Amino acid sequence: MAPNIAIMAAGKGTRMKSALPKVLHRLAGRSLLDHVLAAAAPLQAAQTLIIVGHGADQVQAAVAAPGRAFALQMPQLGTGHAIQQIVPVLDDTQATTLILNGDVPLIASTTCAALVAACAGERLALLTIELEDATGYGRIVRQGDAVQAIVEHKDASAEQRAIREIYTGIMAAPTAALKRWVMALKADNAQREYYLTDIVAMAVAEGVPVVATTAPSETEVLGVNSPLQLADLERRFQKREAERLLEAGVRLADPARLDVRGTLHCGQDVEIDVNCVFEGEVTLGDGVRIGANCVLRDCTVGAGTVLQAFCHLEGATVGEAAAIGPYARLRPGAVLGPEVHIGNFVEVKNSTLGRASKANHLAYLGDATVGERVNYGAGSITANYDGAHKHRTTIGDDVHVGSNCVLVAPVEIGAGATIGGGSTISKPAPAGQLTVARARQATLPGWVRPTKKKPK
Repeated sequence: MAPNIAIMAAGKGTRMKSALPKVLHRLAGRSLLDHVLAAAAPLQAAQTLIIVGHGADQVQAAVAAPGRAFALQMPQLGTGHAIQQIVPVLDDTQATTLILNGDVPLIASTTCAALVAACAGERLALLTIELEDATGYGRIVRQGDAVQAIVEHKDASAEQRAIREIYTGIMAAPTAALKRWVMALKADNAQREYYLTDIVAMAVAEGVPVVATTAPSETEVLGVNSPLQLADLERRFQKREAERLLEAGVRLADPARLDVRGTLHCGQDVEIDVNCVFEGEVTLGDGVRIGANCVLRDCTVGAGTVLQAFCHLEGATVGEAAAIGPYARLRPGAVLGPEVHIGNFVEVKNSTLGRASKANHLAYLGDATVGERVNYGAGSITANYDGAHKHRTTIGDDVHVGSNCVLVAPVEIGAGATIGGGSTISKPAPAGQLTVARARQATLPGWVRPTKKKPK
């Protein structure tokens, strides 16, 4: 049976020293809370309840989606108080409720599923881990193998603080019992807060088994409370991504200088140089080579294509065996066929280029349909905007556009046409002919360049 999922996301994050709610700070291109929601998604929850507080409107606007509901915790009086806010709407026909933290972003779906299975609607299942330095965490107090209690660090004795097994803040509980337990919590502790961890003693008193599931890695359960911790998790995440790519056969020039801020799919024999950033959904075909300092966002690059250094691709599709860059920019809607060449300081937006077409230097192609084997000269542009509307330029196969031309859209250049350098073309250019549209060159004898007058 599908569990309920409750995510605590009400904290202010004072140590972040930011106006942005803590759970909306970004790790690997996504908010902390987005990571947690993604981890929970495979469980197909019956209910997903997000407890918000500081910046509630911002948090809700950022992650609102069908199947998600929000509860307001204001003021914040502890983790137990947070769960109290969802008791009126928590569906106890679902046997298990999984409780996650919005600032623990790298929890794995498999770990969540294992905890739900350990609970099975009958046991209180805690996710624990052993740390070399357990400062600040609630300690797991056992009698033999059985868990008896969780003691918060602030309330722990010196003997209890020596315990290395800690509670990660993540648990799965029988839903009906959870509702009863949290409403019985008392704030009789040093912080005058309602601790969710106190339900462990209640479960023990009722004879409900309390079991501990060990997290596979420390990285999964680390929370974010400061920019330093966020930076540490970012590096841990990127290290894990680099290792995944290396194990799949990708060649990384330096695994420590890679940033994956989305999903990166790589074929065989892909090579990636240093300082490259991949955002959104990026797919690289077999044998693709990515030069240093490239940024790729939501794009597909065909097999055998080479991106030289400092290229920026967003929402682009590049065919096989293309040559891009250096310093090229492909904007959304750029669709390049096989063997296309886009050179240095060339920008392409909402345009298609057919097989083996070339724009090698200092050019702009916007809202254009370009045929095959076209040579597009240095300094040439499509003037696609009239101040109010965008218009399209159509260039046929085998066209040669000279340097420093302006193609004023809407306009069509026929197949095999040649456009003389420096031309401004605002009318259709016929196929197979030379079209020139520029002022006749003239020399003015006796002309003298003006000079500045010397001050008296």
